[in-house]
Amino acid sequence: MKTSLKASVALVALAAPAFAQDIAQADNEWFTAGSEAVMARAEAEVNTAQAQNIILFVADGNGVGTNYATRLFAGQQEGGLGDDYVLSYEAFPNAALVKTYSVNGQTPDSAPTAGAMNTGIKQRNTVINLPSEIAVDDCAAGLETNLTLLSEIVGDMGKEVGIISTARLTHATPAAVYSRTANRNWEGNADLPEGCEQRDIAAQLGDALESGLVDLALGGGGRYFFPEDVTGDEGYAGRRTDGRNIVEEVTGMGGQFAWNAETLEGLTPSLENGPILGLFEDSHMEYEADRTDEPSLAEMTAFAIDTLSQNEEGFYLEIEAGRVDHANHAGNLARVVTDGVAFAEAVQTALDMVDTSNTLIIVTADHEHSIAFNGYCGRGSNILGLCMDTNDAGIETNGEPMLAADGKPYTVAGYLNGAGSILAPVEEGGEFVGSRPELTEEEATDLDYLQQALIPNSSESHSGEDVAAFAIGPWSHLVNGVMEQNELFHVMNYALNAE
Repeated sequence: MKTSLKASVALVALAAPAFAQDIAQADNEWFTAGSEAVMARAEAEVNTAQAQNIILFVADGNGVGTNYATRLFAGQQEGGLGDDYVLSYEAFPNAALVKTYSVNGQTPDSAPTAGAMNTGIKQRNTVINLPSEIAVDDCAAGLETNLTLLSEIVGDMGKEVGIISTARLTHATPAAVYSRTANRNWEGNADLPEGCEQRDIAAQLGDALESGLVDLALGGGGRYFFPEDVTGDEGYAGRRTDGRNIVEEVTGMGGQFAWNAETLEGLTPSLENGPILGLFEDSHMEYEADRTDEPSLAEMTAFAIDTLSQNEEGFYLEIEAGRVDHANHAGNLARVVTDGVAFAEAVQTALDMVDTSNTLIIVTADHEHSIAFNGYCGRGSNILGLCMDTNDAGIETNGEPMLAADGKPYTVAGYLNGAGSILAPVEEGGEFVGSRPELTEEEATDLDYLQQALIPNSSESHSGEDVAAFAIGPWSHLVNGVMEQNELFHVMNYALNAE
């Protein structure tokens, strides 16, 4: 059932400023575009049907600032100025700002943020899907407590569950779909403290594939699924010290396994005989800019939807672009935005394959990074390059670099901390001093360039800023305003159970 939002009084009120009197700028393209956009919103209908399918897209570390950089990059790659470009999910009818703090962190990591979206409660940094009173590393308490996961709710409804990540499948965001742990770093059994009886995260995924809690899992992290005396198909050694071969367990129960793009393409998109596991790297999958024999995020998305949609009851699919986060940590904006574009393409793939009348799609991030933007750049300044001056007589930048007080140019984007810091130690353990180097457009736009940063850190940090959430489909209008991150779980749960 769809409930119309159209109200004659509201329409009259909206129309009055445009038509009650002559407006000099009424023929201006910005004016007409703005008017049409508002009228489209006024005429929109909300979908209050029960959701058959849920797709949660998470671009790890893709806060409002990072998303802005990706938008400009995508638009400039297509020959535009970038500012007015619309990423696939930015056209969704509903959006909100999401507060990402954790129970004990003004700035969160991906464990409590992903956990909040999969359980409906905020959690403690480093801990996945345990109550907030459980301390980090409290193995015993972690064994005694648990939270109900969205995947379990969906499974009880007879639906399929899938996970995709360009990071390790045992990393925090994908792990939040199926695991509970007092430390997100306990990815393999060798990572567990001595005497801890908690199951490592990879073992929990193996259990979930065997029990049917998870039906499909595609991503990286093969090292944690093979024993140390076994070499994976790509030539890497396993790291399990308990002898468990989770890949053999999956194939032994009739399931299918893929380790590169070709073998994924050769799989049958069916769960009839067992689950599907794809492990495409020893650790994280390659950045999109470096990808060779690995499936793209869009290709994995298409395969997963093909497979999971065969269940008439529906599915829950979480899709993570995990390496947006890693490139931010490296201070390497070129790879951030390249993976960001790949993420937007995956969202478009899903939109092309599903019916949003019965599928709720939420696109969001778990947290932001310490990315920052300089001014006053003219339109068309390369988001990866130097901040160029505005053109007083035109639209596009005049092509002259803006200069700081030190007489040197600077980039459009930078970081507050990270490996690209302009400060360096005089000697080992000495005081940090430094000055900004000269910089050319060619140097700044190189794929491997690290953006200038202020505070020296080997790895740039997350920040506590809000992220955006975009939504389309049943009950997507509940994604609005300024929300707590755990409320996204409740939107999905409500849509699944609406009558």
